Amino acid sequence: MSVRKRTWTTPKGVEKSAWVVDYVDTKGKRRLKTFKLKKEADAFASKADVEVREGTHVADRDTVTVKKAGEFWIATGEGEGLERSTINQRKRHLKFHIEPFIGDTLLSRVDARAFQDTLRAEGRSAAMVKKALGSLGSIFADAIERKLATRNPVRDMRRSRKGKDRRSEKRQKGRLKVGEDIPSRDDVKALVAALSGRWRPLLLTTIFAGLRSSEIRGLRWQDVDLDRREIRIHQRADEFGEIGPPKSEAGERTIPIPPIVVNALREWKLAYSRPVIGKNEDGKPIREDARPSHLVFANGSGKVESHANIVNRGLIPAMLAAGVSLRTEEKDKDGKPIFKAKYTGLHSLRHFYASWLINRPADGGLGLPLKVVQERMGHSSITMTADTYGHLFPRGDDADELAAAENALLG
Repeated sequence: MSVRKRTWTTPKGVEKSAWVVDYVDTKGKRRLKTFKLKKEADAFASKADVEVREGTHVADRDTVTVKKAGEFWIATGEGEGLERSTINQRKRHLKFHIEPFIGDTLLSRVDARAFQDTLRAEGRSAAMVKKALGSLGSIFADAIERKLATRNPVRDMRRSRKGKDRRSEKRQKGRLKVGEDIPSRDDVKALVAALSGRWRPLLLTTIFAGLRSSEIRGLRWQDVDLDRREIRIHQRADEFGEIGPPKSEAGERTIPIPPIVVNALREWKLAYSRPVIGKNEDGKPIREDARPSHLVFANGSGKVESHANIVNRGLIPAMLAAGVSLRTEEKDKDGKPIFKAKYTGLHSLRHFYASWLINRPADGGLGLPLKVVQERMGHSSITMTADTYGHLFPRGDDADELAAAENALLG
């Protein structure tokens, strides 16, 4: 590998010069790369020399831009049959958070740390910075499989800062708190007492079975065994209403349900609003008998209910009716204060379910061990359960334990 100065004269008689790095790449092919400044040429030569020896160098002519690699990445996902929501998320990340800043940059020239700094400077939230970096890392992983890159700068950066980033993330995220992220016992008691109509069985099932929104929306009658008092999760509905397998292998599970849910589902099945298949001679609708394959919580057309409807027409009004709300600084036209629901996400009920599984029976819970909680929640790993809900598990009296240990040691 050599660095030399090249001088030439343009057709107009102007003398120009540049610095050329002459080297042989990992494929044994001779390469020439030109730089305006010698220090730039020297820096590239040093870097390329190491990469060629390690077998990780890819010449600029053998790679593509981040935008093109992103298009390949999306095509790969479509070919693998990823859910439409996942494909759309990839497209959004590429269009709004990656292409505007490094779309025209060759893969071989991407600086992951600089990209991260740019996203922060452009006002992206910490969560979005993390997601965009994850997508960029996936783009590189796909490009490596296509022989368009030999290293993943995002993975390399994260490997060097893994422990520090994890601690920083924990500080930013914090623990889930009862009364803020997790509905308290009093909040749930008030909510349950206020539930009525078509949303009652749905929200009771969410509270006492801990189903994800996608799972509750994709639940079929054939997956509900009221005699055995259990629900089996075999499918879910994505944000577009398309039915697919559970989120992970662990998502396919059987969940026991308490009497309040069993009774609510029995009543709901009797009053189940089945699809209209015609009209009788009096012009009244004829509804199809409830089939095992029918969705338990379908909309009026017998199709998948939307997540927005469940939250905006079911959860939030129920919260307000139960008084599980917070006073805002706004006032209505009569000058009365406006209240908002204390918990606006359906996932908060899933958090409560986890806490209910964990709490001692004396505190109104089930007192289940960590492994059982993981299985009921459908988490893919016990680490996920421990990281999210580990702080909720009851602990012994540390002061008494220390006193006992002291007595055992010193007598």
